[in-house]
Amino acid sequence: MKHRNESSSAEFILLGFTKYPWLDLPLVFILLTSYILTLLGNIAIILVSQLDSQLQSPMYFFLTNLSFLDLCFTTTTVPQMVVNLESPNKNISYIGCMTQAYIFHWLGCTECILLGIMALDHYVAVCKPLRYFVIMDHKLCLQMSSTAWLFGLANSLLQSTLTVQLPLCGNQVLDHFFCELPGLIKMACEDPTVNEITLAAVATLLIMGPLFMIVISYSYIARAVFLIPSIDGRLKAFNTCSSHLLVVSLFYGPGIYIYMQPPGDGPQDLAKFLTLFYCVITPMANPFIYTLRNREVKGALRRLLRKAISSNRT
Repeated sequence: MKHRNESSSAEFILLGFTKYPWLDLPLVFILLTSYILTLLGNIAIILVSQLDSQLQSPMYFFLTNLSFLDLCFTTTTVPQMVVNLESPNKNISYIGCMTQAYIFHWLGCTECILLGIMALDHYVAVCKPLRYFVIMDHKLCLQMSSTAWLFGLANSLLQSTLTVQLPLCGNQVLDHFFCELPGLIKMACEDPTVNEITLAAVATLLIMGPLFMIVISYSYIARAVFLIPSIDGRLKAFNTCSSHLLVVSLFYGPGIYIYMQPPGDGPQDLAKFLTLFYCVITPMANPFIYTLRNREVKGALRRLLRKAISSNRT
């Protein structure tokens, strides 16, 4: 208890890439640029999904959820990372660190589940198009998205609380950009095996469960797409599904490496770069992937821009 009380009033030192000080300025530029693009892209997706009557479908309901989640995901980490990179002071308060860890883990778990749900939505849209709006009614969509958010929250409360209980024995140096559970577990001065096993087991369930759902859904989708007689119909189904598959690859790839490898394995700098990738680059890329490969979204953006320009003229 003494160690916990000491750590609760302390500050953590975030090492980041302090071994490579020449990276600070390029990283600040990359982070600021990606953050601005993330804000603009995801806000645009949310606005067109809510304001355009032609996008009032379950697919865009889940896409709005994903865009809002990505906004929160990147805002949890990027502003603090930019401040630390620009300042000689690399500290973060204990309360700030634990809050960041809770929220970051909550949002990451939620996105894992939400991407699986989106695969199910695509399965119903492609394989059962005539019953799509009957099956995926608004009530079911709300229940599915709420399940993702609540399950992610419950897991974060469990994992983060277990991590907070670990004694640090005055250790204040965190070898990362921000407060993430694997890095916090490594700071413990007692055997963290239980925490590492729990984190790996739950991460395996959260990653492999939705991933299995995605693989099964797309195996049925692939079979259904080959049965579509028109080439245009096949291309439309392919474009819709390929956007989601690309997003899944960008998010799950780094997550599998970071959370499912044995404790202590792998270079820490590589883990930092991969974490930076899925918490900064992926949220920025998602809206552009969905926009550039989706004619409906591009059309909705053009209509929204025309409406905004015409209203300004009047």
